[in-house]
Amino acid sequence: MTQASRNAPYTTNNAGIPVESDEHSLTVGPDGPILLQDHYLIEKMAQFNRERVPERVVHAKGSGAYGFFEVTNDVSQFTRADLFQPGRRTEMLARFSTVAGEQGSPDTWRDPRGFALKFYTEHGNYDLVGNNTPVFFVRDTIKFQDFIRSQKRSPVTGLRDHDMQWDFWTLSPESAHQVTWLMGDRGVPKTYRHMNGYGSHTYMWINGGGERFWVKYHFKTDQGVEFLTQADADRLAGEDGDAHRRDLYGSIASGHAPSWTLKVQIMPFEDAADYRFNPFDLTKVWPHGDYPLIDVGRMVLDRNPEDYFVHIEQAAFEPSNMVPGIGPSPDKMLLGRLFSYPDTHRHRIGPNYAQLPPNRPHSPVNSYAKDGAMRYEPSRTARPYAPNSYGGPAAEYEGRFGDPAGWRTAGELVREAYKLHREDDDWGQAGTMVRQVLDDAARDRLVDNVSGHLKDGVSRPVLERAFQYWRNVDKETGDRIARSVGEG
Repeated sequence: MTQASRNAPYTTNNAGIPVESDEHSLTVGPDGPILLQDHYLIEKMAQFNRERVPERVVHAKGSGAYGFFEVTNDVSQFTRADLFQPGRRTEMLARFSTVAGEQGSPDTWRDPRGFALKFYTEHGNYDLVGNNTPVFFVRDTIKFQDFIRSQKRSPVTGLRDHDMQWDFWTLSPESAHQVTWLMGDRGVPKTYRHMNGYGSHTYMWINGGGERFWVKYHFKTDQGVEFLTQADADRLAGEDGDAHRRDLYGSIASGHAPSWTLKVQIMPFEDAADYRFNPFDLTKVWPHGDYPLIDVGRMVLDRNPEDYFVHIEQAAFEPSNMVPGIGPSPDKMLLGRLFSYPDTHRHRIGPNYAQLPPNRPHSPVNSYAKDGAMRYEPSRTARPYAPNSYGGPAAEYEGRFGDPAGWRTAGELVREAYKLHREDDDWGQAGTMVRQVLDDAARDRLVDNVSGHLKDGVSRPVLERAFQYWRNVDKETGDRIARSVGEG
């Protein structure tokens, strides 16, 4: 034994018991068989065999960091949520990710980026789970599983399949707005630091007087929006598949903490009924001319996790985590996610996932939950049921936190699309983006990106629909794409 090893901490097993060797199994003589009684060897092998939890079905490849959110503007007239009160500073965790790729996929594939935030507030965890785009491909949660499967690998070939993608998109015209974002410059951000983040959904805010408002979140990067060309993205995918993960970790480690400014759009509650677009449709934005951006505060990520698996892979974000002063809206995609996210966490990391370090609230937990696999926090009440006559916690939400979030509704049970508002359609906002938001150079890159994508294995029937899809968005752009593919 060297002097260095004598001064090092001694190895123990998972129960803290010192072990005899890290290098040699217990055998019958130096050349004999390994013995079943070598419990440390068995522990090492069994632990290794179980190192991986199931990867996320969606957003599997990601990166994250801890930081804080501080309020810089008074928005208390709109919400009583404690993290948005003047001068408040709240610890938080952020996780960025790609959507369709698996754990080992390159960071620079053309894909939306997840933008998931967990705020450790005085009234529990508030999770805001969005993307780097303000819209999404579908508006009804019943289509979400089909959409994701169309973006994953083909069950026949095991390969990513552009024909599957365009088949779904062209049969789902509501996807046009998001596909325009995806195929444009922001489809491949330069780094996670150089992209905006959005709550995407519409949420409800409730102020101290019980007034209700509709809200959309916009996190604007303070580093500036920058992107990769398709050629640069392809090159980086081969040179460094972890380029975005490496950049985020390295930037924070070197003291260059990235930050984002939070701005919100506020819609008076009554405006929703006759607004020109359906304000709860996830494929639509609210034009800033109708509802201008209002400054709220600043998010700073300044601390890398000490262990990636513990703090990022086991992080569990769920839109159902809403603190007093915040609630859902009639957004059908959001309402489905309220169930889907906690359900997948229970499957992936167990029923007691909320006790893991990244998910544990910084506020007291007074829950009647008990038992289950991997539970290590003891129950806080000897009578795990309500009501009881022995002093357990009592649900007095309205007395302490005001009215819970909600809205009045009535009607027949139906399976229908949203009621159309006067300017609702699937192509209008995508066309406005192409004609009024993108400049000539950005339109050129959009045409190149789409046509390059369509040239890669898209079948004739789907190709014809794709050309019409883009002509519906913008006639000139659709014609240019068809010519570029060689069909115009």
